[in-house]
Amino acid sequence: MQPRQVTVLGECVADVFADARPGPPPTDGRDPADVPTQGLHLHALPGGGPANTAVGLARLGTPTRLLARLSGDVFGRLFRSHLLDSGVDLTHAPAAAEPSTLAVADIDAGGQAAYTFHAEGTADWQWTRNELDRAGQGDPACVHTGSLALVREPGGSLLEEFLSRARPRATVSIDPNVRPALVDPAVYRRRLPSWCAVADILRLSEDDLRVLVPGTGVEAACDGLHAAGVRLVVITRGAHGAFASLDGRTVSVPGVPTQVVDTVGAGDSFTAGLLHHLGEQDLLGGRLEGLRLADVAAACAFAVRVAALTCAVAGPNPPWAHQITLLQGEKDTAAARAGDRNLSRPGR
Repeated sequence: MQPRQVTVLGECVADVFADARPGPPPTDGRDPADVPTQGLHLHALPGGGPANTAVGLARLGTPTRLLARLSGDVFGRLFRSHLLDSGVDLTHAPAAAEPSTLAVADIDAGGQAAYTFHAEGTADWQWTRNELDRAGQGDPACVHTGSLALVREPGGSLLEEFLSRARPRATVSIDPNVRPALVDPAVYRRRLPSWCAVADILRLSEDDLRVLVPGTGVEAACDGLHAAGVRLVVITRGAHGAFASLDGRTVSVPGVPTQVVDTVGAGDSFTAGLLHHLGEQDLLGGRLEGLRLADVAAACAFAVRVAALTCAVAGPNPPWAHQITLLQGEKDTAAARAGDRNLSRPGR
């Protein structure tokens, strides 16, 4: 069935990638290999956790509205074009006078990214109550938010109020996307109980969990989060898939083998896949009353495939629905071929 609308609330960030750029060829007879590089070649891709999730949802076929403050600078224009091309509704995204937020990504040999943020005084955190009131609640099945917009003031507290007002009519999903280099981990820990009290779904990476609930095992940490109010906790585990706990009943879903280019945006794409699949099954729109553990497992398995396809390309570039179908078709074909080989073996 066609999923109902999801409203995503949060930031757009320009993910800036750097490559060494060689200097001009030497004219004095030296070997070019002996000439040092002269600088960096920078290229920017539209990113930001909430924006990535909105793009992922829209590309999968979920009607998606993004509430984000979009700068009029060159990066803001890049965001707007990218989001509209992906099918995201920007009708209620305020135009902001402040500059865009930048995140310079340093990719290691395994495709993992570390970030340096340029985020002071930028558009994403300057929400006003008037802007959110003009955006309105609408009638979404789910409201999703998280990342830096939820913890940076002056806007963070207003976003929490928005979630509380949305909760009587919509499922609430939060992805803290912890950035300890930019925000003191104590801020996240202090706010975590209030997020659990309002959220129905909490998505964390393993790194997030270690920062938010240090020194605690995964199941014990989930039990504590359930006690604070959240029903569904999903922990993404990179190449190892995902672990989920629904009111203390747990399931693990394996990862999907993929040739990793980088992991930028993989967690955001996972969240998009999770919410899309739950919405497609008509399981969003309230307090997850009809949700079964089997539904959680199926949604996580779908989300893992979405994340794997994101890792197979450069930058935060979530897949389209037809790419998921193609991947599933390839897996089914491979399984059928393996079955044929097994049936042809002697003694079977």
